[in-house]
Amino acid sequence: MRAADVVIVGTGHAGAQTAIALHQQGFDGSILMIGRDSEPPYERPPLSKEYLAGEKPFERIYIRPPAFWAEKGIELLLGQTVTAVNARARSVTLSAGESVGYRWLVWAAGGDARRLTCVGADLAGVHSVRDKADVDRIMAELEGGARRVTVIGGGYIGLEAAAVLTKLGCQVTLLEALPRVLARVAGEALSHFYQDEHRARGVDLRLETAVERIEGEQGRVAGVRLASGQVLPCEMVIVGIGISPAVEPLVAAGAKASNGVEVDEFCRTSLSDVYAIGDCAAHVNRIAGGAMIRLESVQNANDMAVTAVKAICGKAEPYHTVPWFWSNQYDLKLQTVGLSIGYDTAVIRGNVTARSFSVVYLKDGRVIALDCVNAMKDFVQGRKLVERRAALDPATLRTADSLKDLVAASSPERIH
Repeated sequence: MRAADVVIVGTGHAGAQTAIALHQQGFDGSILMIGRDSEPPYERPPLSKEYLAGEKPFERIYIRPPAFWAEKGIELLLGQTVTAVNARARSVTLSAGESVGYRWLVWAAGGDARRLTCVGADLAGVHSVRDKADVDRIMAELEGGARRVTVIGGGYIGLEAAAVLTKLGCQVTLLEALPRVLARVAGEALSHFYQDEHRARGVDLRLETAVERIEGEQGRVAGVRLASGQVLPCEMVIVGIGISPAVEPLVAAGAKASNGVEVDEFCRTSLSDVYAIGDCAAHVNRIAGGAMIRLESVQNANDMAVTAVKAICGKAEPYHTVPWFWSNQYDLKLQTVGLSIGYDTAVIRGNVTARSFSVVYLKDGRVIALDCVNAMKDFVQGRKLVERRAALDPATLRTADSLKDLVAASSPERIH
């Protein structure tokens, strides 16, 4: 049976950073990465932005040059999925039937794009944006003449795809079931700003709109039928309604799970010597007030990978990083630090009309998050306010020339 000291399941950001961190920490055991993708590890965020837009060739989004992995003694087993985990025997079973033994297992499998459950969801021309193959199919259909596109989902993926497709000259309709876009991750001010921006660019953005079915002709998508009965003709549908954590083999092996596999502050699961990191890992987050949450971001994937590696190498340090995210749409760079969950006050700094502003979120008078649009200084300086959960007056936040000046003057909250 093939075996490695550390087996990493997943070749996205979390899996790749695990292998890189093991090398950086001086780990001298064998490392095997197993990934369902046929390509060596590459960045995922550019897929719905620069890669789809044709602005960045695929070779430029490799996390490391393809030759790097072999040079560092890291074995890649691509085009394979793990179908079962035997925690007692310390082995995993691959989709090809092979068993692989491990000393430590790092589960970095990410998630699967949520699919529509309505009639027609499996028609040709209905796409998700999760990996290179997904985007390659979209690009091929655009080259084949698809111009009318319906995007389902007003989260980051849906909005980014709508922005790129609009720039490429497509007629884009974006459907969101909730009363506003980004409803789960941002306040109303930011939602309304992005709604206005997309509409100003020609996107037909429809809120509180439910999909009944996907209409097809000869096996291909021909339109989207709404719950109202209206049919939106289109040649392509892009679905961006979130992901489902890819954790079934771990759960079947007995790992404790809720919304993802639950891990402790060192990214350890309830199974001996099995770690879980990245999009699929649920952890208690102090920035979220001690709630058990999953974070879907490159920063979280990378930082959890380092945490798991340090634990494996006997240098355990708890994971307590402040979350941050970003999204590029048109000429707008959104940078978010912290989590706005449960905020009770939102303060707008800067000039919304000039498209350079920040939204500072407070809870019980303390700063918990910032959304910064074309406002790099606020993003950088606001991080300290989030780390401290600084107590600040809203009027002071609104009018201060620099957030940096407020850090030293603010009252921090002790978080244990």
